[in-house]
Amino acid sequence: MLYDIKLVIDYTFQSPAAGARQILHAMPMTIAGRQRLIAGSVEVDPEPATRRDRDDFFGNRLTELAFNEPHSNIEITLKARVEVTGGAEPRTASVELQELARSLEAETDLGARSPLHFLAASPYARPDQAIAQWARAEVSDAQACADIVAVLGRALHDEMRFDAEATTVETPAAEAFAARHGVCQDFTHIMIIALRSLGIPAGYVSGYLRTLPPPGQERLEGADAMHAWVSAWCGPGVGWVEYDPTNATFAGTDHIVVAYGRDYADVAPVRGAMRIAGAQTSNQSVDVAPVGE
Repeated sequence: MLYDIKLVIDYTFQSPAAGARQILHAMPMTIAGRQRLIAGSVEVDPEPATRRDRDDFFGNRLTELAFNEPHSNIEITLKARVEVTGGAEPRTASVELQELARSLEAETDLGARSPLHFLAASPYARPDQAIAQWARAEVSDAQACADIVAVLGRALHDEMRFDAEATTVETPAAEAFAARHGVCQDFTHIMIIALRSLGIPAGYVSGYLRTLPPPGQERLEGADAMHAWVSAWCGPGVGWVEYDPTNATFAGTDHIVVAYGRDYADVAPVRGAMRIAGAQTSNQSVDVAPVGE
């Protein structure tokens, strides 16, 4: 599938901001055998004083911006064309938890996709007893790791209610789980905590998701949003699989990867600091359009 993607993020400040520095994670990745970035651009208004495009530790494409002059708003526009040829479902049988633990003990690789980076607590995915107890009650040690991923993802989907107004970026995963509602970020962090509690390395995937309008209606430009799902390591034979608990499915050709990280802190679309007084507002719109439709 070929997709044209457009992302617009707009910030408006009550009083002019100065000395701002921002890091953007918005450009889709190229992943061998799965996804290819054909072309992409990021435009910023006003023009930053300095700009640098580079890869971070995890291999994600990022853009660093610095603004020296006072400004009352920032508009960031990304346009990209991506070819997606595959998903990230398990293609072979995976090992059980005991065998996975032995594989992790023998693991020595500390590269970007080493599972060892995705076992410990991270800022948005801290251990939680209630989530760990829930995960243990849903699965057994005799199940294969990829099956555990699917079981937990489906159970979370069935128990949680998607509610765009229920949480914010700063809402702890434990709080969203206790209330059983939240957005894709909450579903993802809860599932990461659950998998790690069982000894399965798990991380956060940020990206875009093609969404379909109701039957008989046209697509609304900008109606989509950036999405999040889970990456889990199921042993050396299977490697990394990706599951979307918000939609109860392994990631397929409708899932377009932007960045991998331990949690949202590693892959936030916009992260930074500025000198400012007063409030600010922001708006985000995303359009994922299959080429030819």
